[in-house]
Amino acid sequence: MRFQLLVFDWDGTLSDSLSQIVESLQDMITVLQLEQRSVEELRNIIGLGLDEGMSLLYPHLTASQRVKLTQSYHHHYRATSIQTGARLYDGVRETIQLLHRQGYFLAVATGKSRSGLQRSLEETGLKRYFHTTCCADEAFSKPHPQMLEEIMRELAISPGQTLMIGDSEYDLLMAANAGVYAAAVNYGVHDVQRLLEFKPLKCFDNLEDLPGWLSII
Repeated sequence: MRFQLLVFDWDGTLSDSLSQIVESLQDMITVLQLEQRSVEELRNIIGLGLDEGMSLLYPHLTASQRVKLTQSYHHHYRATSIQTGARLYDGVRETIQLLHRQGYFLAVATGKSRSGLQRSLEETGLKRYFHTTCCADEAFSKPHPQMLEEIMRELAISPGQTLMIGDSEYDLLMAANAGVYAAAVNYGVHDVQRLLEFKPLKCFDNLEDLPGWLSII
């Protein structure tokens, strides 16, 4: 295999959670009586660590005010999650199971918190398939390379044997900063033209096409 390690983003790549995140951000903004932001502005921060995202949305706020925002967001997101649970895009479960059977090391690098990712992994039943995961509250936020570096170090796999798969420019920039290869999915946060600016090896319409592509490169 050309690649031994496949690292996936979570929200917008594996999990169909973008509308849930945007709605939770909108609830947070309303409750805290902040200046409204457009759906496009809210979607654009998905993939970053929450504190970094809040800094982009409201750069004038103090660190303590951003903490209050993140706490409020987590409250609203958990309340929504209790009602709906974590949802995967069509074909994701079968694709991850197939890649696991084929012997790839699988990992997640996400802007979610550790508690949020653990809850999502358990709700979707995917936890057993990932060899390791890294979250934004355990490392620097994307596009800093630390999450990928920690994953590769733990699994003793080199950058040349690692592929990052994500739906945002933050994923692709993180891959470039870590010296690893990258592929993109075009159904998430950022549109295909924006993703292609960062020259991924492949841009997928559907994650189900990933195993076939990996078998021929």
